[in-house]
Amino acid sequence: MAREFIVEADGGSRGNPGPAGYGAVVVDATSGETLAEAAEYLGVVTNNVAEYRGLLAGLRAAHDLDPTATVHVRMDSKLVVEQMSGRWKIKHPDMKPLAMQAGRVFPADQVTYEWIPRAENKHADRLANEAMDAGKRGEPWSPTVPAAPRKGRGELREQPPLTGTVTTAETPRVDSRAARNVATAPVPKPTVGWASSPDMGAPATFVLLRHGETPLTPQKRFSGSGGTDPALSDVGLEQAQRAAEALARRGTIETILASPLTRTRQTAAAVAERLGLDVTIEEGIKETDFGAWEGLTFGEVRERHPDDLTTWLADPSAHPTGGGESFAETAARIAATRDKLIAAYAGRTVLLVTHVTPIKTFVQLALGAPLQSVFRMELSAASLSAVAYYADGNASVRLFNDTSHLRP
Repeated sequence: MAREFIVEADGGSRGNPGPAGYGAVVVDATSGETLAEAAEYLGVVTNNVAEYRGLLAGLRAAHDLDPTATVHVRMDSKLVVEQMSGRWKIKHPDMKPLAMQAGRVFPADQVTYEWIPRAENKHADRLANEAMDAGKRGEPWSPTVPAAPRKGRGELREQPPLTGTVTTAETPRVDSRAARNVATAPVPKPTVGWASSPDMGAPATFVLLRHGETPLTPQKRFSGSGGTDPALSDVGLEQAQRAAEALARRGTIETILASPLTRTRQTAAAVAERLGLDVTIEEGIKETDFGAWEGLTFGEVRERHPDDLTTWLADPSAHPTGGGESFAETAARIAATRDKLIAAYAGRTVLLVTHVTPIKTFVQLALGAPLQSVFRMELSAASLSAVAYYADGNASVRLFNDTSHLRP
Protein backbone atom coordinates (compact mmCIF):
# COMPACT_ATOMS: atom_id res chain seq x y z
CA MET A 1 0.00 0.00 0.00
CA ALA A 2 1.40 3.38 -1.03
CA ARG A 3 2.42 5.77 1.70
CA GLU A 4 0.60 9.05 2.11
CA PHE A 5 2.47 12.31 2.70
CA ILE A 6 1.34 15.81 3.50
CA VAL A 7 3.56 18.59 2.13
CA GLU A 8 3.17 22.01 3.67
CA ALA A 9 5.11 24.81 1.98
CA ASP A 10 5.45 28.56 2.18
CA GLY A 11 7.63 31.35 0.87
CA GLY A 12 8.08 34.99 1.69
CA SER A 13 9.76 38.11 0.38
CA ARG A 14 10.48 41.15 2.52
CA GLY A 15 9.86 43.90 0.02
CA ASN A 16 8.32 41.83 -2.80
CA PRO A 17 10.71 41.67 -4.52
CA GLY A 18 13.20 41.63 -1.67
CA PRO A 19 15.22 39.26 0.51
CA ALA A 20 13.28 36.01 0.28
CA GLY A 21 13.21 32.44 1.49
CA TYR A 22 11.05 29.35 1.60
CA GLY A 23 10.16 26.60 4.03
CA ALA A 24 8.67 23.17 3.44
CA VAL A 25 7.83 20.19 5.61
CA VAL A 26 6.89 16.59 4.75
CA VAL A 27 4.57 14.88 7.22
CA ASP A 28 3.42 11.26 7.41
CA ALA A 29 -0.33 11.52 6.85
CA THR A 30 -1.07 8.55 9.13
CA SER A 31 1.15 9.21 12.15
CA GLY A 32 1.58 12.98 11.89
CA GLU A 33 5.35 12.53 12.17
CA THR A 34 7.57 15.09 10.52
CA LEU A 35 9.76 13.21 8.05
CA ALA A 36 11.70 16.04 6.39
CA GLU A 37 12.09 19.79 6.42
CA ALA A 38 13.64 22.04 3.80
CA ALA A 39 14.37 25.75 3.83
CA GLU A 40 16.54 28.10 1.85
CA TYR A 41 17.46 31.76 1.54
CA LEU A 42 16.91 32.84 -2.07
CA GLY A 43 18.36 36.30 -2.23
CA VAL A 44 16.14 38.96 -3.84
CA VAL A 45 13.06 37.46 -5.53
CA THR A 46 9.30 37.96 -5.39
CA ASN A 47 6.88 36.40 -2.94
CA ASN A 48 5.33 34.22 -5.66
CA VAL A 49 8.71 32.85 -6.74
CA ALA A 50 9.56 32.02 -3.12
CA GLU A 51 6.24 30.19 -2.67
CA TYR A 52 6.83 28.12 -5.80
CA ARG A 53 10.35 27.31 -4.65
CA GLY A 54 8.94 26.11 -1.33
CA LEU A 55 6.48 23.87 -3.14
CA LEU A 56 9.22 22.45 -5.34
CA ALA A 57 11.49 21.72 -2.36
CA GLY A 58 8.66 20.01 -0.46
CA LEU A 59 7.73 17.81 -3.41
CA ARG A 60 11.34 16.85 -4.01
CA ALA A 61 11.84 15.93 -0.35
CA ALA A 62 8.69 13.78 -0.45
CA HIS A 63 9.82 12.12 -3.70
CA ASP A 64 13.16 11.20 -2.18
CA LEU A 65 11.39 9.56 0.74
CA ASP A 66 9.09 7.51 -1.49
CA PRO A 67 8.46 8.20 -5.19
CA THR A 68 5.37 5.94 -5.11
CA ALA A 69 3.64 7.89 -2.32
CA THR A 70 0.50 9.95 -2.74
CA VAL A 71 1.01 13.58 -1.72
CA HIS A 72 -1.45 16.14 -0.44
CA VAL A 73 -0.03 19.67 -0.70
CA ARG A 74 -1.34 22.30 1.70
CA MET A 75 -0.38 25.96 1.12
CA ASP A 76 -1.75 29.38 2.03
CA SER A 77 -0.96 30.73 -1.44
CA LYS A 78 -4.21 30.79 -3.39
CA LEU A 79 -2.26 31.59 -6.53
CA VAL A 80 0.00 28.53 -6.36
CA VAL A 81 -2.79 26.15 -5.34
CA GLU A 82 -5.15 27.31 -8.09
CA GLN A 83 -2.45 27.33 -10.77
CA MET A 84 -1.08 23.92 -9.84
CA SER A 85 -4.63 22.52 -9.69
CA GLY A 86 -5.14 23.71 -13.28
CA ARG A 87 -7.95 26.14 -12.51
CA TRP A 88 -5.90 29.31 -13.11
CA LYS A 89 -3.65 30.04 -16.07
CA ILE A 90 0.08 30.44 -15.56
CA LYS A 91 1.37 33.26 -17.76
CA HIS A 92 4.05 35.00 -15.75
CA PRO A 93 7.51 34.14 -17.17
CA ASP A 94 8.98 33.58 -13.69
CA MET A 95 6.18 31.22 -12.66
CA LYS A 96 5.96 28.93 -15.68
CA PRO A 97 9.29 27.08 -15.33
CA LEU A 98 8.83 26.60 -11.59
CA ALA A 99 5.31 25.25 -12.07
CA MET A 100 6.55 22.90 -14.79
CA GLN A 101 9.30 21.59 -12.53
CA ALA A 102 6.87 21.05 -9.66
CA GLY A 103 4.45 19.26 -11.96
CA ARG A 104 7.11 16.77 -13.05
CA VAL A 105 8.31 15.63 -9.63
CA PHE A 106 5.36 13.23 -9.17
CA PRO A 107 2.80 11.95 -11.68
CA ALA A 108 -0.20 14.27 -11.62
CA ASP A 109 -2.55 11.59 -10.26
CA GLN A 110 -0.40 11.22 -7.12
CA VAL A 111 -0.67 14.86 -6.02
CA THR A 112 -3.62 16.93 -4.75
CA TYR A 113 -3.66 20.56 -3.61
CA GLU A 114 -5.53 22.39 -0.85
CA TRP A 115 -5.56 26.05 0.13
CA ILE A 116 -5.33 26.64 3.89
CA PRO A 117 -5.44 29.84 5.97
CA ARG A 118 -2.07 31.31 6.84
CA ALA A 119 -2.62 30.49 10.52
CA GLU A 120 -2.63 26.77 9.64
CA ASN A 121 0.68 26.97 7.81
CA LYS A 122 2.87 28.07 10.74
CA HIS A 123 5.43 25.29 10.45
CA ALA A 124 6.47 26.12 6.87
CA ASP A 125 6.13 29.85 7.56
CA ARG A 126 8.51 29.56 10.51
CA LEU A 127 11.08 27.73 8.41
CA ALA A 128 10.87 30.38 5.68
CA ASN A 129 11.33 33.22 8.18
CA GLU A 130 14.25 31.50 9.89
CA ALA A 131 15.92 31.00 6.51
CA MET A 132 15.42 34.67 5.64
CA ASP A 133 16.79 35.77 9.02
CA ALA A 134 19.87 33.58 8.61
CA GLY A 135 20.41 34.72 5.04
CA LYS A 136 20.20 38.36 6.08
CA ARG A 137 22.90 37.75 8.69
CA GLY A 138 25.01 35.75 6.24
CA GLU A 139 24.96 32.76 8.58
CA PRO A 140 24.36 29.05 7.86
CA TRP A 141 21.15 27.62 9.26
CA SER A 142 19.64 24.15 9.53
CA PRO A 143 16.01 22.99 9.77
CA THR A 144 15.10 20.86 12.79
CA VAL A 145 14.68 17.79 10.59
CA PRO A 146 16.93 17.27 7.56
CA ALA A 147 15.49 17.09 4.11
CA ALA A 148 15.70 13.61 2.65
CA PRO A 149 19.09 13.02 0.97
CA ARG A 150 19.13 13.39 -2.80
CA LYS A 151 19.15 10.05 -4.59
CA GLY A 152 18.94 11.43 -8.09
CA ARG A 153 15.27 10.53 -8.60
CA GLY A 154 13.24 13.42 -9.94
CA GLU A 155 16.15 15.87 -9.74
CA LEU A 156 15.50 18.62 -12.26
CA ARG A 157 18.66 20.22 -13.54
CA GLU A 158 16.90 23.28 -14.99
CA GLN A 159 16.21 24.68 -11.52
CA PRO A 160 17.15 28.40 -11.45
CA PRO A 161 20.47 29.14 -9.73
CA LEU A 162 20.27 30.39 -6.16
CA THR A 163 21.79 33.57 -4.83
CA GLY A 164 22.19 32.07 -1.36
CA THR A 165 21.75 28.71 0.37
CA VAL A 166 21.01 27.38 3.81
CA THR A 167 22.66 24.13 4.83
CA THR A 168 20.98 21.22 6.58
CA ALA A 169 22.14 19.01 9.44
CA GLU A 170 20.75 15.79 10.86
CA THR A 171 18.90 16.06 14.20
CA PRO A 172 16.18 14.04 15.96
CA ARG A 173 12.71 14.16 14.47
CA VAL A 174 9.98 16.22 16.08
CA ASP A 175 6.21 15.93 15.97
CA SER A 176 4.77 18.24 13.30
CA ARG A 177 1.65 19.04 15.30
CA ALA A 178 3.75 20.53 18.07
CA ALA A 179 5.98 22.34 15.59
CA ARG A 180 2.97 24.07 14.04
CA ASN A 181 2.36 25.82 17.35
CA VAL A 182 5.83 27.34 17.47
CA ALA A 183 5.74 31.10 16.86
CA THR A 184 7.51 32.39 13.80
CA ALA A 185 11.03 33.63 14.40
CA PRO A 186 11.58 37.35 14.93
CA VAL A 187 12.24 39.25 11.72
CA PRO A 188 13.81 42.67 11.12
CA LYS A 189 11.54 45.59 11.89
CA PRO A 190 10.10 47.32 8.82
CA THR A 191 10.37 51.05 8.39
CA VAL A 192 6.96 52.68 8.18
CA GLY A 193 7.32 56.23 6.96
CA TRP A 194 10.26 57.68 8.94
CA ALA A 195 9.67 55.65 12.08
CA SER A 196 10.20 52.03 12.96
CA SER A 197 7.26 50.00 14.22
CA PRO A 198 7.10 46.47 15.65
CA ASP A 199 6.96 43.87 12.92
CA MET A 200 3.50 42.37 12.68
CA GLY A 201 4.25 40.11 9.74
CA ALA A 202 4.09 40.90 6.04
CA PRO A 203 1.72 43.79 5.27
CA ALA A 204 -1.39 43.73 3.15
CA THR A 205 -0.27 45.69 0.11
CA PHE A 206 -2.86 47.35 -2.11
CA VAL A 207 -1.64 48.28 -5.56
CA LEU A 208 -4.09 50.92 -6.79
CA LEU A 209 -4.63 51.12 -10.54
CA ARG A 210 -6.79 53.87 -11.96
CA HIS A 211 -8.73 52.74 -15.02
CA GLY A 212 -7.65 53.81 -18.51
CA GLU A 213 -9.10 56.78 -20.37
CA THR A 214 -12.73 56.98 -21.44
CA PRO A 215 -14.08 59.56 -23.93
CA LEU A 216 -14.85 61.79 -20.91
CA THR A 217 -11.34 61.70 -19.43
CA PRO A 218 -9.48 64.09 -21.79
CA GLN A 219 -12.37 66.55 -21.47
CA LYS A 220 -12.03 66.46 -17.67
CA ARG A 221 -15.72 65.80 -17.14
CA PHE A 222 -17.18 64.53 -13.88
CA SER A 223 -17.55 60.77 -14.32
CA GLY A 224 -18.71 58.96 -11.22
CA SER A 225 -20.88 55.99 -10.38
CA GLY A 226 -24.15 57.79 -11.14
CA GLY A 227 -23.51 58.73 -14.76
CA THR A 228 -23.53 57.01 -18.14
CA ASP A 229 -20.90 54.40 -17.18
CA PRO A 230 -18.64 54.99 -20.21
CA ALA A 231 -16.37 52.29 -21.59
CA LEU A 232 -12.67 52.70 -22.30
CA SER A 233 -11.63 54.55 -25.42
CA ASP A 234 -9.03 53.13 -27.80
CA VAL A 235 -6.41 55.08 -25.87
CA GLY A 236 -7.74 53.65 -22.61
CA LEU A 237 -7.58 50.10 -23.92
CA GLU A 238 -3.94 50.63 -24.90
CA GLN A 239 -3.20 52.10 -21.47
CA ALA A 240 -4.77 49.05 -19.82
CA GLN A 241 -2.49 46.76 -21.83
CA ARG A 242 0.59 48.79 -20.87
CA ALA A 243 -0.41 48.66 -17.21
CA ALA A 244 -0.89 44.89 -17.51
CA GLU A 245 2.62 44.48 -18.90
CA ALA A 246 4.10 46.61 -16.13
CA LEU A 247 2.34 44.57 -13.45
CA ALA A 248 3.46 41.32 -15.10
CA ARG A 249 7.08 42.50 -14.91
CA ARG A 250 6.69 43.20 -11.21
CA GLY A 251 5.33 39.72 -10.61
CA THR A 252 3.80 40.47 -7.21
CA ILE A 253 0.02 40.57 -7.76
CA GLU A 254 -1.88 37.63 -6.26
CA THR A 255 -5.49 38.83 -6.41
CA ILE A 256 -7.39 41.34 -8.56
CA LEU A 257 -10.40 43.30 -7.30
CA ALA A 258 -12.27 45.79 -9.47
CA SER A 259 -14.98 48.40 -9.13
CA PRO A 260 -18.24 47.29 -10.79
CA LEU A 261 -18.16 50.07 -13.42
CA THR A 262 -17.43 49.22 -17.05
CA ARG A 263 -14.15 51.13 -17.36
CA THR A 264 -12.61 49.44 -14.33
CA ARG A 265 -13.83 45.99 -15.32
CA GLN A 266 -12.28 46.43 -18.78
CA THR A 267 -8.99 47.59 -17.30
CA ALA A 268 -8.96 44.74 -14.79
CA ALA A 269 -9.75 42.21 -17.53
CA ALA A 270 -6.64 43.26 -19.46
CA VAL A 271 -4.46 42.76 -16.39
CA ALA A 272 -6.14 39.49 -15.45
CA GLU A 273 -5.59 38.07 -18.92
CA ARG A 274 -1.90 38.93 -18.76
CA LEU A 275 -1.39 37.55 -15.24
CA GLY A 276 -3.62 34.50 -15.56
CA LEU A 277 -5.86 35.56 -12.67
CA ASP A 278 -9.58 36.07 -12.15
CA VAL A 279 -11.28 39.37 -11.31
CA THR A 280 -13.53 39.80 -8.27
CA ILE A 281 -15.94 42.74 -8.23
CA GLU A 282 -15.73 44.93 -5.11
CA GLU A 283 -18.60 47.41 -4.71
CA GLY A 284 -16.76 49.32 -2.00
CA ILE A 285 -14.19 50.79 -4.41
CA LYS A 286 -16.56 52.32 -6.96
CA GLU A 287 -16.30 56.01 -7.80
CA THR A 288 -18.18 58.78 -5.98
CA ASP A 289 -21.66 59.57 -7.33
CA PHE A 290 -21.48 63.18 -8.54
CA GLY A 291 -25.23 63.67 -8.83
CA ALA A 292 -26.36 66.27 -11.38
CA TRP A 293 -22.73 67.09 -12.20
CA GLU A 294 -22.16 63.78 -13.98
CA GLY A 295 -20.88 64.41 -17.50
CA LEU A 296 -20.21 68.13 -16.93
CA THR A 297 -16.86 69.91 -16.92
CA PHE A 298 -15.74 71.85 -13.86
CA GLY A 299 -16.42 75.09 -15.75
CA GLU A 300 -19.94 74.01 -16.64
CA VAL A 301 -20.66 73.14 -13.01
CA ARG A 302 -19.32 76.52 -11.89
CA GLU A 303 -21.56 78.25 -14.42
CA ARG A 304 -24.73 76.28 -13.60
CA HIS A 305 -24.35 75.57 -9.88
CA PRO A 306 -21.88 78.16 -8.50
CA ASP A 307 -23.11 78.14 -4.89
CA ASP A 308 -23.25 74.36 -4.63
CA LEU A 309 -19.75 74.06 -6.09
CA THR A 310 -18.31 76.63 -3.66
CA THR A 311 -19.84 74.79 -0.71
CA TRP A 312 -18.64 71.42 -2.03
CA LEU A 313 -15.06 72.64 -2.36
CA ALA A 314 -15.07 73.99 1.19
CA ASP A 315 -16.95 71.24 3.03
CA PRO A 316 -16.26 67.50 2.54
CA SER A 317 -19.71 66.71 3.95
CA ALA A 318 -21.46 68.73 1.21
CA HIS A 319 -23.23 66.89 -1.60
CA PRO A 320 -23.11 67.66 -5.31
CA THR A 321 -26.23 69.22 -6.78
CA GLY A 322 -29.09 66.78 -6.97
CA GLY A 323 -27.83 64.45 -4.25
CA GLY A 324 -24.94 62.20 -5.10
CA GLU A 325 -22.29 61.33 -2.53
CA SER A 326 -20.21 63.64 -0.38
CA PHE A 327 -16.47 63.12 -0.04
CA ALA A 328 -17.04 62.39 3.66
CA GLU A 329 -19.42 59.58 2.71
CA THR A 330 -16.93 58.27 0.15
CA ALA A 331 -14.16 58.33 2.77
CA ALA A 332 -16.31 56.36 5.23
CA ARG A 333 -17.07 53.79 2.54
CA ILE A 334 -13.41 53.47 1.54
CA ALA A 335 -12.28 53.17 5.18
CA ALA A 336 -14.76 50.34 5.80
CA THR A 337 -13.71 48.59 2.58
CA ARG A 338 -10.04 49.04 3.48
CA ASP A 339 -10.53 47.40 6.88
CA LYS A 340 -12.41 44.49 5.34
CA LEU A 341 -9.74 43.91 2.71
CA ILE A 342 -6.84 44.21 5.17
CA ALA A 343 -8.40 41.43 7.24
CA ALA A 344 -9.04 39.27 4.18
CA TYR A 345 -5.65 39.74 2.51
CA ALA A 346 -3.14 40.09 5.35
CA GLY A 347 0.36 39.49 4.03
CA ARG A 348 -0.77 39.53 0.40
CA THR A 349 -0.43 41.89 -2.55
CA VAL A 350 -3.78 42.81 -4.07
CA LEU A 351 -4.52 44.89 -7.15
CA LEU A 352 -7.48 47.26 -6.76
CA VAL A 353 -8.65 48.57 -10.13
CA THR A 354 -10.60 51.66 -9.21
CA HIS A 355 -11.07 55.42 -9.73
CA VAL A 356 -9.68 58.85 -8.90
CA THR A 357 -11.55 59.55 -5.67
CA PRO A 358 -11.12 56.11 -4.05
CA ILE A 359 -7.37 56.07 -4.79
CA LYS A 360 -6.88 59.59 -3.44
CA THR A 361 -8.90 58.60 -0.37
CA PHE A 362 -6.81 55.49 0.28
CA VAL A 363 -3.72 57.71 0.22
CA GLN A 364 -5.33 60.45 2.33
CA LEU A 365 -6.36 57.93 4.97
CA ALA A 366 -2.93 56.28 4.99
CA LEU A 367 -1.24 59.66 5.52
CA GLY A 368 -3.72 60.80 8.15
CA ALA A 369 -4.15 63.97 6.07
CA PRO A 370 -7.24 66.22 6.07
CA LEU A 371 -9.97 65.10 3.70
CA GLN A 372 -9.55 68.33 1.71
CA SER A 373 -6.13 67.02 0.65
CA VAL A 374 -7.82 65.02 -2.11
CA PHE A 375 -8.20 68.31 -3.99
CA ARG A 376 -4.40 68.67 -4.01
CA MET A 377 -3.54 65.33 -5.58
CA GLU A 378 -3.06 64.74 -9.30
CA LEU A 379 -3.97 61.27 -10.51
CA SER A 380 -3.58 60.27 -14.16
CA ALA A 381 -5.48 57.64 -16.12
CA ALA A 382 -3.96 54.16 -15.82
CA SER A 383 -1.55 55.34 -13.11
CA LEU A 384 -0.26 53.09 -10.34
CA SER A 385 -0.13 53.85 -6.62
CA ALA A 386 0.49 51.54 -3.66
CA VAL A 387 -0.21 51.52 0.07
CA ALA A 388 0.96 48.85 2.54
CA TYR A 389 -1.00 48.15 5.75
CA TYR A 390 0.55 46.47 8.78
CA ALA A 391 -1.31 44.50 11.44
CA ASP A 392 -0.48 47.09 14.10
CA GLY A 393 -2.47 49.74 12.23
CA ASN A 394 0.43 51.52 10.55
CA ALA A 395 0.29 52.30 6.84
CA SER A 396 3.01 53.22 4.37
CA VAL A 397 2.43 54.97 1.03
CA ARG A 398 4.91 53.30 -1.31
CA LEU A 399 3.96 54.74 -4.69
CA PHE A 400 1.73 57.48 -6.09
CA ASN A 401 0.61 58.35 -9.63
CA ASP A 402 3.31 56.34 -11.41
CA THR A 403 2.79 56.61 -15.17
CA SER A 404 6.25 55.48 -16.33
CA HIS A 405 4.76 52.37 -17.93
CA LEU A 406 2.67 54.54 -20.29
CA ARG A 407 5.65 56.19 -21.95
CA PRO A 408 6.72 54.92 -25.38
